[in-house]
This record gives sequence, structure tokens and C-alpha cells, in this order.
Amino acid sequence: MRKLDTKTIVVASHNAGKIREIQDLIGPLGFTAKSAAELNFAEPDETGTTFEENARIKALASAEASGLPSLSDDSGLVIDALGGDPGVYTANWAETEDGTRDFAMAMQKVETALEKAGATKPEQRTARFVSVLCLAWPDGHTELFRGEVEGTVAWPPRGTAGFGYDPVFQPEGYDTTFGEMSAEEKHGWKPGDAQALSHRARAFKIFVETCLDA
Repeated sequence: MRKLDTKTIVVASHNAGKIREIQDLIGPLGFTAKSAAELNFAEPDETGTTFEENARIKALASAEASGLPSLSDDSGLVIDALGGDPGVYTANWAETEDGTRDFAMAMQKVETALEKAGATKPEQRTARFVSVLCLAWPDGHTELFRGEVEGTVAWPPRGTAGFGYDPVFQPEGYDTTFGEMSAEEKHGWKPGDAQALSHRARAFKIFVETCLDA
């Protein structure tokens, strides 16, 4: 496992919500970070069929373009009753004809698919959010960190916090959706904390414990 020996990195993302969450997580650790969006890097084609493959594609693209270590995230909602969909195509389900993303439409698409599958009871609507972080160096070396959080798909959507599918994901052991949680409750984590809630925070916890010097 290669250690990260610099506090200057690139957040390899063009997703504003994802960038905000990653910057919230790395900020307290003293990192200076700009996103691929801020640096006007082209978005690479995510041609992988796994979260790991797509995370690696994005991180390597930013590391090569910047000459700096780059941290990417590929994440999605995996629903058991839908055979794992939308999975790595979570963002694609929100794509509209004009190229923008409409997550209200995407959440309705998920609900329609669940109803068609006969998954109307909470125990039939089990799901998990998955996040894979990839740290890539300009020389092509990569490290991967996977975090998952179990839960159920709720309906109708609840809450306006977070982004993406957060209003329909209710993590196990909670009565609220990610969309009803504050940023601190959902993904707040710092070294020394035993637990992290969100999939992204759980992946980040592994990244910190393995790639950063204590």
C-alpha cells in the first residue's frame, strides 16, 4: 500500500455534490484540493462495468492531466429486487434527452421498476449505496477503497438535503433518509471516529487509515 506524501491533490470529479462531500472529508486533514471541474479537465468516458474500473479511469485521467495525485469516487445505488440495478449506471438513469440529469425522474424510474417487480414491502426493497474511491499517482499507480452502507428504498422521496438518490435511501437502523440528514450526520467523519455512516465516508475512512501517516 503506497502512502500519500503530499497534501496537494485533485478531486477527480465534475459532480458538484460529490466534490462537496469529498472536500468536506479531506478539508480537516489539511489538504489543498481543486476539482477536475475547476481545472476544466475533460470528463473521461466511463467505460468500465464495475465501480472499481470507473473510479480508476477518472482518477488516472486527472492524475495524468495535473501531474498530481488524484482522488476519484465512483458510486451508485444497488437494489436487490432489480438485480443490482441501477448500480454502475446510477447516474445514467438520471440522464435526460438534453444531456442534463434529473434525479427526481431517476427516483421515479426506480420506484416504477420496483412496483413492476412487485417489491412493495420494505423487506423487498433492500439496497445498498456503494462508493469506491481511487487514489491515482501520475506514474499510473492506483489504490482502491470500497465502502458500502445497507438500507432500503423509501417512497415517496423525503428530504431536500444531499444529492442524487439521497431522498429515497433509508440507511439500516435509521428512520430518516439521507435526504433528511445534515451533511455532518450523513458523511461527517474524522480520524479517531470508530464509525462512519455513508458509503463515501466509509471508503474515505479506509483511505485515511491505509494511505495517510497517522
